[in-house]
Amino acid sequence: MGRNYDDYRREVPEEAIHKIYTFNSVRKSMSTVVKRKSGAGYTLFTKGASEMVLGKCNFILDEQGKPKPFPRADQDRIVSNVIEPMASDGLRTICIAYKDFVPASAGPGPSDAAFKEEPNWDDEDFIVSKLTCIAIVGIEDPVRPEVPAAIRQCQSAGICVRMVTGDNVNTARSIASKCGILKPGENFLVLEGKEFNKRIRDPATGQVSQARFDQVWPKLRVLARSSPQDKYTLVSGIIASKITASREVVAVTGDGTNDGPALKKADVGFAMGLQGTDVAKEASDIILTDDNFSSIVKAVKWGRNVYDSISKFLQFQLTVNVVAVAVAVFSSCVITDTPLRAIQMLWVNLIMDTLASLALATELPSDELLERKPYGRTKPLIDIVMLRNICGNALYQLVITFTLLFAGDKIMDTPIQFGSPVPTQHFTAIFNAFVMMTLFNEVNARKIHDQRNVFSGLQRNIIFVIIWLTTFALQVIIVQVGGMVFRTRGLDLSHWLWCLCFGAGSLVWHQLVISVPISVLPSCLEIGGSTEEEIEQILDEENADQVGGLGEVETDLNKKGQVLWIRGLARLQTQIRVVNAFRMGLDADFDKRSTNNSLSYGNIANFLRSNPSLDRDENEGEIAFADERTNGEVAA
Repeated sequence: MGRNYDDYRREVPEEAIHKIYTFNSVRKSMSTVVKRKSGAGYTLFTKGASEMVLGKCNFILDEQGKPKPFPRADQDRIVSNVIEPMASDGLRTICIAYKDFVPASAGPGPSDAAFKEEPNWDDEDFIVSKLTCIAIVGIEDPVRPEVPAAIRQCQSAGICVRMVTGDNVNTARSIASKCGILKPGENFLVLEGKEFNKRIRDPATGQVSQARFDQVWPKLRVLARSSPQDKYTLVSGIIASKITASREVVAVTGDGTNDGPALKKADVGFAMGLQGTDVAKEASDIILTDDNFSSIVKAVKWGRNVYDSISKFLQFQLTVNVVAVAVAVFSSCVITDTPLRAIQMLWVNLIMDTLASLALATELPSDELLERKPYGRTKPLIDIVMLRNICGNALYQLVITFTLLFAGDKIMDTPIQFGSPVPTQHFTAIFNAFVMMTLFNEVNARKIHDQRNVFSGLQRNIIFVIIWLTTFALQVIIVQVGGMVFRTRGLDLSHWLWCLCFGAGSLVWHQLVISVPISVLPSCLEIGGSTEEEIEQILDEENADQVGGLGEVETDLNKKGQVLWIRGLARLQTQIRVVNAFRMGLDADFDKRSTNNSLSYGNIANFLRSNPSLDRDENEGEIAFADERTNGEVAA
């Protein structure tokens, strides 16, 4: 058009705007009524989804810019020849239209709306009708370069990505193909909101049928021209589905106020930090500060890494505990002595708890985490793989420890001395071998998914290397110069070589342990598992106060101003208390003033008592509304 939109905005100041019909997900358009500069009357400008606005047009501008009739046949031709090809190329088509409201005395044209009295601007259906189409434009919203790779990572990680959008179905299909959600040759569904509801609802009652829903959602990949209610229906239906062995874990992204119910219903709600509304952020669990889909992949990666770090630490710690307890109990019963002294066990405990937790928990997430399927919600904390590794490595350490206990003189040339009041090389060698096996088993614990190369990625975890080397150096010092403090006696070079061989043997033995197929082991030995029913019960109890629709979310938002006002009163109460105490301590002449101020505080307290919904929960230090208190709680 040869002009900048800022020029038009300057020509039409804000004072000239008479009425605005804001955009929403139902009408999928917005309209503005401005006063005409050429004379009396108004002009309505509308822009929005091409199918929606085009269906309200009775006229269209010709080549000379004059309105002419716009029959249905011409509209269908524009849809098939213009809108659909543009949408198939990934463009979001927008129709721009207008309508002039001219007084009947001014001689309105055939496309104008004549009025004798001021139009009823609240009657939107009448106002936004019989429009004149100006143009149809296509807007390209390019896919971020990192999104296709992020979606591929999600798919390889066992995460199914579905796109729910208000765009045209052709636009949605094109964008989904560019992102990698849809691939050539795949038989997945791309549905509009109307068709989606038609398939999942019972024709007789109009209610969502879970049986019909279960026939649709496994193959659904794109839901176009959808409403927030469709999004909520999709989320709640997948969560309620029973067609899979374990319930699906659903994560949802959203940025609008209407996305609140879906964000709360989902297991994990992601809100947009830049474009998201306050309602969406409050209803979500995680806020994406950069509004980038790839951040979800990072969240998945870090979540799995945290879970794996806990598993690594448990596997390592339980192995040490099993060996230490078994050695202490057995030796006390058989030889009435223990090769592991109390001070030595404190050192082992330091290795096992503090240093090991730092070493194993600082492992950075890698892309390998996204190359396996996600854990189920019922996965035991200690599964059969971890149990096999714990028992297998503990068995090796126990065999070596007891062999040294009763045959150390033959292997390491250390005389067997039970019950000696002074430190002996025999018990020192056992203690040293145990620590060496523990240190090398710490390397084994870095991999808990039967990976053969336990050194993979070791160079990326400098903290692990530093802690491991530091622990080894401290062990050398304790053994060689610990003396009576640590109940040790210095070992010879040959003794150290034997201990290092036993420790390195843990690496070799671990390769044999992970070769044992888990199919031959009974799964009943797993520890810490839960059933789906137990998990659902816990989640229902935790989220009981969060279940609700959009109205509940909006109600919480409406209370914000009320909360701020009450907090101001609370601060005022505190200030009055301080002032009263200060004045009472200054001089008796201020007693009268202090009393008056106390009465002022009493007035505020009486006001709060007469308005229980505005009461403050002093125990929590936060504002609590009367309708949110538990049964039996009385407002003070």
